[in-house]
Amino acid sequence: MAVYSLEGLTPVVDPTSFVHPQAVLIGDVIVGPNCYIGPGASLRGDFGRIVLGRGVNVQDCCVLHSFPDKDAHLEEDAHIGHSAVLHGCTIRRGALIGIAAVVMDDVVVEEEAFVGAASFVRAAFVVPRRTLVMGVPARVVRELKPEELAWKAQGTREYQDLAARCLKSLRECAPLPAVEPDRRRFQASDAVPLHTLRGQQGS
Repeated sequence: MAVYSLEGLTPVVDPTSFVHPQAVLIGDVIVGPNCYIGPGASLRGDFGRIVLGRGVNVQDCCVLHSFPDKDAHLEEDAHIGHSAVLHGCTIRRGALIGIAAVVMDDVVVEEEAFVGAASFVRAAFVVPRRTLVMGVPARVVRELKPEELAWKAQGTREYQDLAARCLKSLRECAPLPAVEPDRRRFQASDAVPLHTLRGQQGS
């Protein structure tokens, strides 16, 4: 991983967490246990502090930053989709931020809420607990269903497992020149995309 101390503040990463070698951590960044930080993620703690609680995942190409003397705080089991941008906000326990969403300063995404993909959450907005917000700017669409909350929790566990898998076996290597006969696949899980889940339930 690319880790940089700034003015005596050095990032902290719990040994049970995985940070991809192509992720960047700068300055006042604190990564708690069992987290996953994907390739291309940038956690820039050069103005305000960035804190990740237990089991958080920050996926590929996400950006986390803040204004001076403000924190970006992701609580336990927060789930941050690919290319999301979080600036000086609070993501409460179990919340999900969709792919390419932008969450601005002083936003609070409350417990187990979802921010839809490509949404823009304007500064100081509060996303109520267990609701879905979507749009530009984001607005509350509806309350979440129990099966959607269970789907999210399973997805977060998959990333916690991925952190452990990567710590155990991810290694830089040269590519093979050809596909091996009977090339194996990764072990299947019962995870499904959310739209597939909704289709199965007729909703």
